[in-house]
Amino acid sequence: MKDRFLLFMVGGVVVGFVAGALFPSFSLKTAFVGELFLNALKMVVLPLITVSIANAIFKMETVERFRQIGVRAFLYYTFTTALAVITGIVVVSLFKPGTSVSLTGSEFHKEVSFSLKELVLSLIPFNIFKAFAEFDVLPVIVATILFSLAFLSIDWNRKTILHQLLDELDAALLKLTSWIISTVPVGVCSLIAAKVAQMGGAPALKTLFVSLGVYVLTVLSGLFIHGFLTLPFLYFLFTRKNPYSLISKVKDALLTAFATASSSATFPVTLSRSIAAGIRREVAEFTLPLGATVNMDGTALYEAVAAIFLAQSYGIKLSLSQYLAVFLTATLAAVGAAGIPEAGLVTMVLVLQSIGVPTEGIGIILAVDWFLDRCRTAVNVLGDIIAAGVISTQLEERDGRVPT
Repeated sequence: MKDRFLLFMVGGVVVGFVAGALFPSFSLKTAFVGELFLNALKMVVLPLITVSIANAIFKMETVERFRQIGVRAFLYYTFTTALAVITGIVVVSLFKPGTSVSLTGSEFHKEVSFSLKELVLSLIPFNIFKAFAEFDVLPVIVATILFSLAFLSIDWNRKTILHQLLDELDAALLKLTSWIISTVPVGVCSLIAAKVAQMGGAPALKTLFVSLGVYVLTVLSGLFIHGFLTLPFLYFLFTRKNPYSLISKVKDALLTAFATASSSATFPVTLSRSIAAGIRREVAEFTLPLGATVNMDGTALYEAVAAIFLAQSYGIKLSLSQYLAVFLTATLAAVGAAGIPEAGLVTMVLVLQSIGVPTEGIGIILAVDWFLDRCRTAVNVLGDIIAAGVISTQLEERDGRVPT
């Protein structure tokens, strides 16, 4: 089934380029199909993010457990994801893959001046429903975390029903997301065809291919730096152990992640290989499923690179506040990215809208996303394993036991 989806994905990309180059008029008339696909992504993204975050917090069951392991895990996850986003911003700013191609969009960019006071004030919404309606991502995420912690602090018997409801909502939203993802071949075909047609058809293909090639190299460079330099350095810094020895022991999990493009599908292999590599079972069984939900270093890095690449392609010069918006949105949106193939596309919408980049630009990067998705999933899984190793070692050094 996965091989068939990949085949359809590649087929959609090829047909999209051919249709846009040879039949530009027809491609523009059928562009609404791609718009329907984007609307479906926008429909599911905020519910998916909020339920995923809330469910991850609720699985900690008690505030004490959240303090002992959850806080430690969340702080580490946020720190490494932030480093991944910074790496992505740096490499895309150096390579500038989007400057060699010129895209046109239906949305208009608005310059925003930076204000730390306004940023802090915006994190707490006075009307949560208004924040949802206006797609205001950061306050929605902050409110979700605060409400979830408040519910976590009440008596467990009183919140059992809510916990069960969140489980069911999470399962339903993942199912809905998988349905939307199954339409990616059709959506990507329409979006690519329309974008190539807007750029002028066949004459624009050479420039576009060169730009996408540089874009792929930019993403791969960022993923390599974060996955095989930054994360190993952090592991050695916190544990004084050889990180590459650990990576060698869990290579089966990384290969499975690349093959399946799904951190959730890889989880059984990730868990067994991590325990075999010396990570304490109690820590692995708690942090690895949590990490598969909220720790997406590769996805966050990819989203930062993709958003700035598209901004460059549209000729949008980002201000300091917009770079900061990319940093915050990519970091926090990755927390709610589902561990299923192509789910990064869902949260990509959040990052693009936070800086005013036309969302239809996603069609161009979808041409190579089927490959990059596998690479970033492997980095996501590696980040989960490194985090489990760090937390396991720290707890052993602290008191020689793990809370249960």
